[in-house]
Amino acid sequence: MISQENTFNIQELETIVGKDNISLWQDIDQTKKQHISQAIAPDTTINCIVYPETQAQLSTIVTCCAKNNWAILPCGSGSKVHWGGLMKVDPTTHKQGIIVVSSDRLNRLIEYAVGDLTVTVEAGMKYADLQETLAKTGQFLAIDPAYPETTTIGGIVATADTGSLRQHYRGVRDMLLGISFVRSDGKIAKAGGRVVKNVAGYDLMKLFTGSYGTLGIISQVTLRVYPLQQASGTIVLVGEKNNIAKATQTLLSSALTPVAIDLLSTNLVEQLDLGKGVGLMVRFQSIIESVEEQSNQLLKVGDSLGLNSTRYHDYEAELWQNLKQQIWHSQENTEIICKIGVIRNEAVETLERSVLETGFGVIHAGSGLGELKFNSVTPETLLELRRWCESKGGFLTVLAAPLDIKEKLDVWGYNQNGIEIMRRIKQQFDPQNILNPHSFVGGI
Repeated sequence: MISQENTFNIQELETIVGKDNISLWQDIDQTKKQHISQAIAPDTTINCIVYPETQAQLSTIVTCCAKNNWAILPCGSGSKVHWGGLMKVDPTTHKQGIIVVSSDRLNRLIEYAVGDLTVTVEAGMKYADLQETLAKTGQFLAIDPAYPETTTIGGIVATADTGSLRQHYRGVRDMLLGISFVRSDGKIAKAGGRVVKNVAGYDLMKLFTGSYGTLGIISQVTLRVYPLQQASGTIVLVGEKNNIAKATQTLLSSALTPVAIDLLSTNLVEQLDLGKGVGLMVRFQSIIESVEEQSNQLLKVGDSLGLNSTRYHDYEAELWQNLKQQIWHSQENTEIICKIGVIRNEAVETLERSVLETGFGVIHAGSGLGELKFNSVTPETLLELRRWCESKGGFLTVLAAPLDIKEKLDVWGYNQNGIEIMRRIKQQFDPQNILNPHSFVGGI
């Protein structure tokens, strides 16, 4: 149960950020409260959310928590705070519950080097706000994450949430040039820099990408950005699964340069009103002539395999937005969302197995990474799907799910020899184990 009573000394935090930057549990926005509730184990006390406005305030807050041995749940806007394992606290160690520390008000643009194609922002800057700023100079951040309206840049890095554009631009970790973070003892640390050709120091950027707030609280990031392309077009092929698989392999082995290649399960195709069968959504972005020529070549591939082919120009941005909404916008608290990975030539078959379990999903064909969504599914079925993915050289991680599902299984499902190394890294970065404890791989 989450307590609504303030049983700790809140005055210490008020002296750091002021009363206006602290919210007690009963005063928190309902959506954020719901997500936080799905991020922590039952019978855990949430005391408050603290909103530092500067990196110095964030540092002092963490120092205060370390001194008092208060456990910290880091978050940005809270849109993805419920992803992954449940945060658990040892009542004998962290007797006074959890402090949620939000970077939501650490949202400033620090430096934008237009000519160098780099931007430095505070971790709480909204993805949508950054894209709006970059668009004014004809540039963009080549990431299309979940919850694009609300997610923060720090949250994207902490969860390694790249999206479909990974096909052409690679992952978040490859765009991250520099990082500042607050250690578990409150000290500010930095790695990397603000230029592309930077080789000094340890590459902590990759370590922090996908660390889910367990190693430190990200305060600033420097990212590589890219020029906006002149034209964009999408081709959708729909049909029998074996022919879609052939079209995918033909595309991946060709000289075509799509920015996104997504395989869609049959029921996701139907929900998007794209036809009947397995779907292949392919996006091209370049000069107008290149988009037209590449689209025509892919249409010929579809025709040769007897697939239904549709070209999208005017409404293609809405099509990709609708795809995101089908996966990430939940109507019920009972929905389960999983991140999966399989070798590329098993992607279509994996999607079809999810359909058998009343789920649907998308797999980014170039990487074999994707997402599955279920309205209702048992832990046993999830474990069966995990075994299938593992047999195909992949994995299945439960991102979002009701508490009773997360309590009954290991959401990460990783038990290989890297666990011990991860434990040692956690011990070095967070010896008191106050940062999102026991929520990561192997209970770290």
